[in-house]
Amino acid sequence: MPSKLQNGNVIRLGISTCPNDTFAFHALLNQLVDWRGLDFQIDLLDIQQLNQRLFEGRFDVAKTSFHAALLLSDQVFVLPSGSALGFGVGPLLLARHAGLEPADLMQLTLCPGEHTTAKLLFDLFHPETTRVENCVFSDIMPRLKAGEADFGVCIHEGRFTWQQEGLGLVEDLGTRWEEVTQCPLPLGGLVARQTLSPDVLDRVQAVIHESLHYSLANREAAIPTMRQYAQEFDDRVLMQHVELYVNEWTLDLGEIGREALGKLSQLAQQSGLIAASRKPISVWRSTP
Repeated sequence: MPSKLQNGNVIRLGISTCPNDTFAFHALLNQLVDWRGLDFQIDLLDIQQLNQRLFEGRFDVAKTSFHAALLLSDQVFVLPSGSALGFGVGPLLLARHAGLEPADLMQLTLCPGEHTTAKLLFDLFHPETTRVENCVFSDIMPRLKAGEADFGVCIHEGRFTWQQEGLGLVEDLGTRWEEVTQCPLPLGGLVARQTLSPDVLDRVQAVIHESLHYSLANREAAIPTMRQYAQEFDDRVLMQHVELYVNEWTLDLGEIGREALGKLSQLAQQSGLIAASRKPISVWRSTP
């Protein structure tokens, strides 16, 4: 169950180990910004582990895939700050070698988790084309190289390194999304339990917003924190990741971000991947 807030102070926070999160939360992790009377107890995990523990009720606030947020829309708010969405940020559908196409049901595609947005996009655009197996995202490219699977949906740093690994590109799933919706792709966001008080939600949002501002003003200072958790240790690749995934919508989703979330819900419902009765995602609006 989520931790019981002691006088509104204890917050069980889960964030991912990907570079855009460790960049965004660098100042929070190292208490370089005011925690505003909150006691953040922080776990850093793979995105699918975060999704699963959020479903289990083990976090008060957590980074999660927007696929998972759709399924929990009656339990969580999306906070305005901390999301990853944009143009040119989508997962890549890779093949173990160039020229393969996912048309044979006997072929195997690796995905980075049942409730990841990457898996949702694969199901939207390549329904029933291959057998699917979910695994930790960092295992996907090594298993493709070893010939253990035919395709893999690649996220995080692999977007920048797949060519040097000798893999083939089948499709940029983010580009496909952009062509269909004309919206930036919403990958993941920071969600908070609807059971938290408005005051606590406001304070959590303010800490996250300030942490982002701190890192954007002190980019190089965040590199040691990013490197501590990243699969890729090249600083240039880490900063490429930040430049791609940390943008104006990370600071504040705004109306464009809200529209993109609506499109994701609409497509998922039309495709039968989300129940038609599922309520839309709610983005928290701070109290005056």
